[in-house]
Amino acid sequence: MTTELDWFKSSYSSNDGPDCVEVAISTAQPAILLRDSKNKDGARLAFTGGAWSEFVEFAARR
Repeated sequence: MTTELDWFKSSYSSNDGPDCVEVAISTAQPAILLRDSKNKDGARLAFTGGAWSEFVEFAARR
């Protein structure tokens, strides 16, 4: 059984250009998934919830 993922971009991203990272929350793995919006069938990065939270907190401080 496959689960459809709901991919989304940051509200800070504009729709003017294709250069975006998309994020989906997978309940099957469980993981936070990232992909390149220009290559929707390409490689994906998977993060645990804890690792993703640490990354977001780090990025917010920059």
